[in-house]
Amino acid sequence: MGTAEDMDQFQLLEDKIDSLIQYIASLKKENESLAEKLHIQEGKLTDITQELEQLRAVRGRVKQRVVTLLEKIEQADI
Repeated sequence: MGTAEDMDQFQLLEDKIDSLIQYIASLKKENESLAEKLHIQEGKLTDITQELEQLRAVRGRVKQRVVTLLEKIEQADI
């Protein structure tokens, strides 16, 4: 190999390394963005889960009140 050809090979290697570095940086940014989105979605899921539990608790109380009212109706012999 001649000196010029060696330099061309080094330039090609350097270009590929630079390209890989840029690609890795891009992947890191994408990963950070996805991690943030995941964190937001996990927060939303927690909120929705809490809301669901509250609604279930309310439903349980309403059901118990309906049962109590039905028992009162039966006792009144209406």
